[in-house]
Amino acid sequence: MSGHSKWSSIKRQKGVNDAKRGAVFTKVARDISIAARAGGGDPDANFRLRLAVEKARSVNMPADNIKRAIERAVGGSDAEQYDEVVYEGYGPGGVAIIVEAATDNRNRTAADVRSIFTKAGGQLAGAGAVAWQFQQRGLVTIARDGTDADEIALTAIDAGAADVDTDADPLEVYTDPAELEAIRRRLQEAGFAVESSELTMQPTNTVEVDGSHARQNIRLVENLEDHDDVQRVSANLEIPDDVMAEATSA
Repeated sequence: MSGHSKWSSIKRQKGVNDAKRGAVFTKVARDISIAARAGGGDPDANFRLRLAVEKARSVNMPADNIKRAIERAVGGSDAEQYDEVVYEGYGPGGVAIIVEAATDNRNRTAADVRSIFTKAGGQLAGAGAVAWQFQQRGLVTIARDGTDADEIALTAIDAGAADVDTDADPLEVYTDPAELEAIRRRLQEAGFAVESSELTMQPTNTVEVDGSHARQNIRLVENLEDHDDVQRVSANLEIPDDVMAEATSA
């Protein structure tokens, strides 16, 4: 499985410093706010909110912060209002990129995202330009912790998983979006250490570019992810092994 594994490996190897942890908390709080406003403040009855809360816990967001984010979202009109916006564009070498954002000012965010693409040698495109190259999938990540990857894969496939990347660390289980919660629960009940579960955009095909373009695209994705309004970035870049080694050691 290409794409997600390599991007997540880069992030994991680089780590998250205190300043960026604060930014991560802000992004997760927006996810919680949007989910709670759309489906109510009970995670047991609101699947999207449950995913957002699980993500918050996975980045060690304090329980009080999670509770406050939910209460603000369902507590009245004084809560911040965020619009969900999706931008599509191309990175250097024709790499397809999808940017998911949550913003209280569409004009500001659009201008910022366009500027980030342009400065990196890419370009923002219209709606539908690259979305056809991705499909929404559920993703469950499982810590290896000495567990047999084949055993995890067999359990996941028996539970209805669409695909399993046994080379990734943590191991990645891909599902149909509607099956994500059931498969996550099945894996947890089987005793596996589930680290996270989320909906993700998975590329249906990947683009191979030379080392220079690969480095440019990595910087572009990182700059997009650093923007306060950007929640998630998906790209169909196939990162060359030598560039991958550089990125994870930087």
